Amino acid sequence: MSDTTSTPLHARTGWFKSSFSSPSQSCVEVRFDGDLVSVRDSKYRRDPANDLAQEPIITVTADQWGALLDEITGRATPGTNGVLSIEHSPDGTVVLRAIEDRTALIYTEVEWQKYLAGVRAGEFDHPGRDSMMVCSR
Repeated sequence: MSDTTSTPLHARTGWFKSSFSSPSQSCVEVRFDGDLVSVRDSKYRRDPANDLAQEPIITVTADQWGALLDEITGRATPGTNGVLSIEHSPDGTVVLRAIEDRTALIYTEVEWQKYLAGVRAGEFDHPGRDSMMVCSR
């Protein structure tokens, strides 16, 4: 008999967060699904008043995701990925916004910093991006 409560979130749903986030912290959550990458804010699910059917989730292709990560790590000019914008507020809040439909995910400064630490550590690199780029040439 398996106990799903002891199974990591990633193994049960495919969603994962930075290893720099503690288990109880709200965070940026990501899921890879083939050539697609989805992003959500775990705070939404923690509020019982929220309707999960209305949960804001942003989905992009692996190449678009890679372009965003390149911007975050300084390998590309900010604002050049073409599908997502990163908006910083004076209070430290960060909004990740889909350019096309304006879906917005709002993160605290701490949540974003933990996510950035995971990005720099390579935790959010799409596992198939390099092989997809080679195959598409």
